[in-house]
Amino acid sequence: MVAQLRARVPPVSPVYLWGPSGSGKSHLLAALGHACLQAGRRVVSFDPASVGDQEVDAEVGLLVLDNVQHWDAQAQQQAFALLVEAQSQGVAWAAAGLTPPVDLPLRDDLRSRLAWGHVHAVLPLSEAETRAVLRREADRRGVHLGDEVMDYLLSRFARDLGHLMSLLDRLDEYAMAHARALTVPLLRQMLAEEPLRPGLEIQRGLELDA
Repeated sequence: MVAQLRARVPPVSPVYLWGPSGSGKSHLLAALGHACLQAGRRVVSFDPASVGDQEVDAEVGLLVLDNVQHWDAQAQQQAFALLVEAQSQGVAWAAAGLTPPVDLPLRDDLRSRLAWGHVHAVLPLSEAETRAVLRREADRRGVHLGDEVMDYLLSRFARDLGHLMSLLDRLDEYAMAHARALTVPLLRQMLAEEPLRPGLEIQRGLELDA
């Protein structure tokens, strides 16, 4: 699906992705935004915590809206205004949520707007697909993510793609700070020095030093 979305940069029509947490929706939105930036277009990401701070003009190539199911009344009003402005400026948008637009806990006009264009269900990734995504991300960063580190990540942590990508972010930064390669000993050292962020809990009661 990443290749399909990238082929649409800049998108010719809106895109809405829906599926359970950890299925990779945010990763797909990020990949689409990255491809748009590489094409020389500006990307605006809607953040409900910054209501009123975002604007869409003709210089924007893509408007990105994630986790739409969490929007409160104020965020819904701001998001709808941005979508209307995007349409008037000829700017495409890509959004993601947990459910199809019709089932979102949002105002009717906003649900209808999100249902425009292409709506895709995103299924949770298989282990092979998760490995491929992590490998591509490591390659994009120019770092080597060996099978031993990959096995450690997938056997000891929740296989939520968002959490795994966050952990890879931390490991990459830690490796750069210590001028070392990405290895299991380095990962263990990092986890011993820095507490896990919420949601990166260890699966099946496994211990860090197992």
